[in-house]
Amino acid sequence: MSFPRASQALSRFTVLDLTRVRAGPTCVRQLADWGANVIKIDALLGEAGGEQLGGPRRGADFQNLHRNKRAMALSLKDPRGLEVFMRLAAKADVIVENFRPDVKDKLGIDYESVRKVNPRIVYGSISGFGQDGPYHKRPGFDQIAQGMGGLMSITGAPGEGPMRVGIPVADLTAGLFCAMGILTALLERDVSGEGQWVQTSLLQAQIFMLDFQAARWLMEKDVAKQAGNNHPTSIPTGVFKTSDGYINIATTGGRIWERCAQALGAPEMITNPDYATSAARSKNRDAINKEINVLTAKKSTETWVTELNAAGVPCGPIYSIDQMFEDDQVKHLGIAQDVPNAENRHIRLVGQPFTLSRTPSKMVAAPPEFGEQTNEVLAEFGFSTSEIDGLREAKVV
Repeated sequence: MSFPRASQALSRFTVLDLTRVRAGPTCVRQLADWGANVIKIDALLGEAGGEQLGGPRRGADFQNLHRNKRAMALSLKDPRGLEVFMRLAAKADVIVENFRPDVKDKLGIDYESVRKVNPRIVYGSISGFGQDGPYHKRPGFDQIAQGMGGLMSITGAPGEGPMRVGIPVADLTAGLFCAMGILTALLERDVSGEGQWVQTSLLQAQIFMLDFQAARWLMEKDVAKQAGNNHPTSIPTGVFKTSDGYINIATTGGRIWERCAQALGAPEMITNPDYATSAARSKNRDAINKEINVLTAKKSTETWVTELNAAGVPCGPIYSIDQMFEDDQVKHLGIAQDVPNAENRHIRLVGQPFTLSRTPSKMVAAPPEFGEQTNEVLAEFGFSTSEIDGLREAKVV
């Protein structure tokens, strides 16, 4: 195959990508970035391909989600298109979709139908609320999941009402969990020889991400509330103003708090009975934060970050996104990567957040144009030239 692979780690797997918008593409991006043979199946909607979900194809969002893939165009609503899909599915390892739960059944591409032609298929599904249950037919959107999943109730400043998080955390985590589920199922397939259906939803992902906040309710019946920039349990931890910006300071436990007070030049705070214990600092959170803000405002962000870290107190600047990418450590990590492309367009995207020592992930291919590799893919799956020409004439591909 002439198409370059982003890694050798997953190069033996072929993935049919039916996803759109964000949660599904996030899942498939994990597989593509680690070398899977990913074939994005664009919905063939009319002469020019119709309006596709997910934003402009050359926009930053689409480009970031669909690198390292190939694309073919196919009409799944045409019976001949369904036949084509099943021929592809018979040889594939993985299928990923994030339609509303009933759509795949109507199209005839649901797990049970695909399983009949390929019992080894690992079929990943992402929905808003689950594949069944009282809400399963509702359309799922990230902000709805953030609200129903409890996140908005603990985000933002007290008294200011619910606040969404600045990224689509439910979409992104549902995609990552689906990818993890697919990889788990592929590992299990090595033992059993059979595939299985991997299911997750935005709601499940969001609830899981509550983590200790959810456990506080389940174990102790403690309902977490909004705390703004303050950490709910480790105090003082939060945002503090400097002479030229803001910093985060994180203190966990008495030893770090004592080092923090010393580094701030206020050792008397250590013996102050209002701050002497964790319980006292929690009770007097606002007062301790006010005192620290007076002290941090006297020096620059850079100075405090240097001095507090030198004292063993976790501290970091609060960057805008452009400042973040200019940070020396971010540059060293190499997470911002250029994507090669034949047109020499500027494509610079966020790479994978973990590394493998022998089979690293690379940006090797720009996101495909609509149906760009249709003929190439079909030929690889055994379609003859005359079959492909006939499918094109019939506007099936």
